[in-house]
Amino acid sequence: MPTSSASTTDSAKSSASGGVQSLERAFDLLERMADAGGEVGLSELSASSGLPLPTIHRLMRTLVACGYVRQQANRRYALGPRLIRLGESASRLLGTWARPYLARLVEETGETANMALLDGDEIVYVAQVPSKHSMRMFTEVGRRVLPHSTGVGKALLANTPDDEVRALLARTGMPAATEKTITTPDGFLAALEGVRRQGYAVDDNEQEIGVRCLAVSVPNSPTAAAISISGPAGRVTESATEKIVPVLQQVAVELSEALAASGGSAA
Repeated sequence: MPTSSASTTDSAKSSASGGVQSLERAFDLLERMADAGGEVGLSELSASSGLPLPTIHRLMRTLVACGYVRQQANRRYALGPRLIRLGESASRLLGTWARPYLARLVEETGETANMALLDGDEIVYVAQVPSKHSMRMFTEVGRRVLPHSTGVGKALLANTPDDEVRALLARTGMPAATEKTITTPDGFLAALEGVRRQGYAVDDNEQEIGVRCLAVSVPNSPTAAAISISGPAGRVTESATEKIVPVLQQVAVELSEALAASGGSAA
């Protein structure tokens, strides 16, 4: 008997709906793997997602075949190298979106403006608009630094649980970039408490002598991000900080809203 057009249409709709659901579930599993540190077992994914093991196994097989996940020798699953290219492209795009907001920071503060992300255990600078004042500083797009010696690092880790911060610092160590760099976990945790209390982070000659940096996190960013201004300690004084911080915080909110709108328009 010939298949009716109505039943064919219903079948196509059902197939499309199933495909979308599988896609949503696959992305959810990738997010959960990232939240768990990048490596998990199937039972852990099943417990956190509520999906049955056979469904997770089927989705993971597809992700492994595509290179987005790899299976370890211990049978656990880890995020795969193919995600790196996607992440790097997304980081560049995020930096492009941020540039007009950084330009406004430069215009209103007169200092160099930066945007940085937390990538694994490191801080990576993804965008910068330089000040009109001629002064070369260590911050430049693509540079990677450890979080403990930077304002953006403090801003990004301020709301991370203490035990996770200690674990990160144990992995990276706390080498001194200058004599003012914080080099103990207790000292760094105390600095993070100050960030939470004040609403902004300070790098006071800790990464580079003669340079101060003020930083705030970008609220509700799709990935952990912070913006900052940096300049000579003689210009970024305590009195200047009182004027600069409200501008930083306002621009961070506006950037967050713009990123949310970009995500919404893509849906």
